[in-house]
Amino acid sequence: MSNEIVDPTVWLSKVEEEIIDPERPIVDPHHHLWRRIGFGPYLLEDLWLDTNTGHNVVKTVFMECAAEYREEGPKELLSLGEVDFVVEQAEASRQGGAGEPEIAALVSHADLCLGDALEEVLAAHVEQSKGLFRGVRHAGAHDDEPALMIAGRAPADLYADPEFRRGVELLGKLGHTYDTWHYHHQNPGFAELARAVPDTVLVLDHFGTPLGVGRYAGKREEIFQQWKKDVAEIAQCPNVVAKLGGMAMPDNGFGWMGRELPPTSDEFVEAQARYYHHTIECFGPERCMFESNFPVDKLSISYPVLWNGLKKIAQGFSDAEKDALFGGTATRVYRL
Repeated sequence: MSNEIVDPTVWLSKVEEEIIDPERPIVDPHHHLWRRIGFGPYLLEDLWLDTNTGHNVVKTVFMECAAEYREEGPKELLSLGEVDFVVEQAEASRQGGAGEPEIAALVSHADLCLGDALEEVLAAHVEQSKGLFRGVRHAGAHDDEPALMIAGRAPADLYADPEFRRGVELLGKLGHTYDTWHYHHQNPGFAELARAVPDTVLVLDHFGTPLGVGRYAGKREEIFQQWKKDVAEIAQCPNVVAKLGGMAMPDNGFGWMGRELPPTSDEFVEAQARYYHHTIECFGPERCMFESNFPVDKLSISYPVLWNGLKKIAQGFSDAEKDALFGGTATRVYRL
């Protein structure tokens, strides 16, 4: 984040809704934790303040976010500081009560371009995680647009790098997953990566982040039509599963952050349901999982309103399909 962010909690409280289907178990497979000053800290108690708002969130998965890295030591091991930090938070989460879910797994960061040293680094992540490690996210997000609020820092064409592909392939050999984060125009490159590493489970985060700000502002329909084709192509790769959410980030361009009132679940559904329905149609519910992406999406929408919206999006599906979307797929993919 380039600018200091004001805690949006008071603003989000201006929209309150009755909780839909409050008994349905939810696994939230994508949230962050950190002690950052500019954004504001988001620790276990902050997560629980969000989850304890009416929905039945039973487990969560932490997603790497460059939090609490070690300040000294070998560069390739600095991210183990985040693992230690999350293990501490996860151990505390096991003491939670109703509305206070357990952090049941973590996805950490390792440099997948390390070559021969990577396997030893991954072994260190496994050991340090005390049974929580499930995979790696080495984000591929790259764009030359300086207006992005949450800018990716990956080099161009990371997914085509032979060393990187060997790293992703090693994850599969060791039984670990690979989570991605990139922008919509990188979806074809991600499809090529998926075809190159068929034995590794790849998780497509945030729909491939369709952008709507800067030079992408005013091009939503054009981007959507190409995005539909790209997602359908990715779905042809059986080793890819889709994580559905993360589109209330400011860079998606829906313009909710900073308004007088935050969005309702109906407004959220009207703006975004077509992305969800298309992805579920392409992948099938058994290869899709709903996510919160908190606290990043908290800049635009509250936790209870978000999950109300997701339940409205899923209302036409069978109970078995809902079970997959709200927890079953995440439980299988992350071995919870």
